[in-house]
Amino acid sequence: MPTRRPPAALRAAQLIALLALPATAAAQAPAPPPAAEQIAAAVLPLPADLRASATVLGYDAAGKLVTLREGTGGMRCLADDPAREDFHVACYHRSLEPFMARGRALRAQGVRGEQVDSTRFREIAAGRLAMPRTGGALYTLTGPAGSWNAATGKATGVRPLFVYYMPGATGATTGISETPSRTEPWLMFPGTPKAHVMLVGTMTP
Repeated sequence: MPTRRPPAALRAAQLIALLALPATAAAQAPAPPPAAEQIAAAVLPLPADLRASATVLGYDAAGKLVTLREGTGGMRCLADDPAREDFHVACYHRSLEPFMARGRALRAQGVRGEQVDSTRFREIAAGRLAMPRTGGALYTLTGPAGSWNAATGKATGVRPLFVYYMPGATGATTGISETPSRTEPWLMFPGTPKAHVMLVGTMTP
């Protein structure tokens, strides 16, 4: 099933970058920061009360994605990928892990663009890939390289994004507009397994 992608939604779609999407990298990616620094940056998108309990995935010395910290809460966070040219960290509810992990696996296999979603949609329809019935949250921060300052524990010049997944939702079933907006919530990819409410934040100082 092809992904519904209204032309006006392309810019917002780029913000999601779901998830760990490889960026253009140099011949050799730089070594990842120490685990403690990766964890501190990875949890920044979350509300403060959810950070300490989040599970964090990050990168070992070989650049492999590994679990840096096992959490006790419901959120999973991805550290900034050293192979990316920008700064990007993301946290999502554990109910979304099968969908997110499958996307990472497909991209690692060389699957790109809309083929990632079309493959996942087929697997969902066939019952081989689960999506949460009640939905799940995703928080991200995206900004230029150097946005994160490990010494201060802060990220500057980043754009926050909050998304709430509602598989199969449409404007008719939710009362949420399907028209992209910078000031109001709107429903992206309506009617698909990855339908979600978009709430785009503003640039931070």
